[in-house]
Amino acid sequence: MAKKTSIKVRLVPESKPNSSFNYYVKKPSSGEKAKVKLRVKKYNPSTRKHEIFVEKKLPPHSK
Repeated sequence: MAKKTSIKVRLVPESKPNSSFNYYVKKPSSGEKAKVKLRVKKYNPSTRKHEIFVEKKLPPHSK
């Protein structure tokens, strides 16, 4: 079976990391871009503004 080429990461607002809103994006799993943390300017509907979102780990899985 082949290795995955991307991993799923969660983006949370830099100003309020415990906010209820977040984005999920795919990021390359190997290469130079895999080592750099994502910082993306996205729209936050809770504040109704564009803000910087930073990469955080996915929450722990529960069944």
